[in-house]
Amino acid sequence: MPTNEESDENQLILRGKAIREDSNSLICLDDIWTLAKGKGTRSPSRWKALPSTKRLVEALKQKIVKSALLENKAIKTVLYSKRGRGNKGTYAHPILAAAYAGYLSEKLEIEVREVWLRYRSGDAKLADEILQRASAEDNRWAAVRALGRAERRGFTDTLRDHGVTQGGYPRCTNAVYQQILNGTARQVRERLGLPKKANLRDNLDTDKLSYLMAAEALATDRINEEDCRGDRECERASSRSASFIREAIERDKKDRQKRLVG
Repeated sequence: MPTNEESDENQLILRGKAIREDSNSLICLDDIWTLAKGKGTRSPSRWKALPSTKRLVEALKQKIVKSALLENKAIKTVLYSKRGRGNKGTYAHPILAAAYAGYLSEKLEIEVREVWLRYRSGDAKLADEILQRASAEDNRWAAVRALGRAERRGFTDTLRDHGVTQGGYPRCTNAVYQQILNGTARQVRERLGLPKKANLRDNLDTDKLSYLMAAEALATDRINEEDCRGDRECERASSRSASFIREAIERDKKDRQKRLVG
């Protein structure tokens, strides 16, 4: 279901550090190498050149290709290197990532396999274990982010049920953003200096996330109660509900400033 920049993409966390993934769920070997404090002689590029690695890659490719043909799916790469700005590095299929981790350390390989399986199964306890080691501020942010994600899902489900088309999702989303964040998703990313495909909400503070959550909750109620239909009606309803949150924020800010001056 299209939800503009919100794809609910989570990051794999290992030993408290984020391990990057690309859009095809290939894991960044450079992040594992950095985490393990690996020697230069055991860098991802050196590992890729090993005959044993080439045999493993070839065997995995054959399996992936065969599976893709049987299921009529697009054939994806299993290992590649990316240069230049952005998420540069070597990205590999999870099986190869675990093999590379084992090349660095047998213990690390076990951790990668265990965390990956729990991560992909959506094990909520894994997130809780990570947050237990995080600061109070990070815990507050994670709590608001999680609640906002749930509210976001309710909002997009409502848009779907009320006949919003694929192109209508970003329009309704931006109607909220323009009221709360003073710009569309693209404009706010540019203002914050974020990459084009960065998840915007992962880069907002707790207050902004709270405002967005409240705005989308109100928009959901309005769309349901007024039985809005289609892109335009739902976009207008989203903007109107978000405008009341914006108004409340501004009125509260002015009142606090007045009290400080007085």
